[in-house]
Amino acid sequence: MRWERLARRVADAAARAGRDGAAIRLVAVTKLVDDATVLEAIALGLTDLGENRVQNLLARPDAITAQARMHLIGPLQTNKVKKAVGAMAEFHALERVELVPLLDREAAAVGKVLPVWLQVNVAREPQKHGCAPESAAELAGRIAAAPRLQLRGLMTIAPLAEEAEASRAHFRALAALSTRLLASGALPSGATGLSMGMSNDFEVAVEEGATSLRVGSALFAEDGA
Repeated sequence: MRWERLARRVADAAARAGRDGAAIRLVAVTKLVDDATVLEAIALGLTDLGENRVQNLLARPDAITAQARMHLIGPLQTNKVKKAVGAMAEFHALERVELVPLLDREAAAVGKVLPVWLQVNVAREPQKHGCAPESAAELAGRIAAAPRLQLRGLMTIAPLAEEAEASRAHFRALAALSTRLLASGALPSGATGLSMGMSNDFEVAVEEGATSLRVGSALFAEDGA
C-alpha cells in the first residue's frame, strides 16, 4: 500500500495551488481489494472507503463497515436504492431526477440524512454517466428540496487519458459550473464540494480545487504510481 507516498503527492499538489492539503479528503476505492488489505488501510486511518457497485458494498463484513464510512461512487439502479441507502454513508453519483424521491424516502425510513453529490458529465461522453451541465441546476434544486438529502457539491469523472494534464480542462469546467450555480442560488450555499480526481489525475484535480478524491490503484495496486 502506498499511503505515505500518496499523501505526500496530495500535499505537494495542494501546496502548488496555495491550498491546505489537510482539507482534501481521500476516498480509498476498494474495488477488487480483499478484506484483509482493506482492514490494513483502515488501520492506517483510511476510513472513507468507496465501492462502485451496491453488491460489493453489501459484501463487506461488519469488521470493515463498523469502522469505515462506506461511499457508493458508481451508478445506482432504482431497484437497489433501499439496500444501498441502508449500507452507504455517502453517494457520489446522483445523476437522475427519478432517484431523488426514492433516496429521500429510504433515508427517512432508516432515520438518516444522506450526503449526496450531483454527478455531471462535463465531457459529454455518451458512454459515461452524469447529467448534462445545462441540466445540473434543475437537478440540484430537486435534491436541495429533499429533506433527507444533503447536497455536498458536484462530481465528475474525466475522460481516460494517458496524460493527467488532459483532465485539467474538465476539472476546471466543473469548478466553474459550481461557481455559477452557487452564485445563482441553484446550489445551496453549503454545497461547495468538488468530488473529482482518480488515480491517474488526482494531482491535477487538487490543483483545480478538488475537495474529495477517489483513488484506488494508486493506493492499492502493486504497480501503482
